[in-house]
Amino acid sequence: MSKPVRIAFLGGLGEIGRNCMAVEQDKKILLIDCGLMFPKAEHGDDVDVLIPDFTWLLERKDRIVGCVATHGHEDHVHD
Repeated sequence: MSKPVRIAFLGGLGEIGRNCMAVEQDKKILLIDCGLMFPKAEHGDDVDVLIPDFTWLLERKDRIVGCVATHGHEDHVHD
């Protein structure tokens, strides 16, 4: 029998940016993307970037086996 798969969205739903999804099976976690979002004026001048909520992931950090980046924006990728 197949083992159950759990999918958790840590950011990126209903917004542009902060895309991050975790796929968990057999106590192993694979991340799909790990994006950020640039702040808007209402976030204030003290915020450089917005990242997904990693609370759930940090509690399970020993189970992360990798991260798949589905795409990159040319203006955000550096040598």
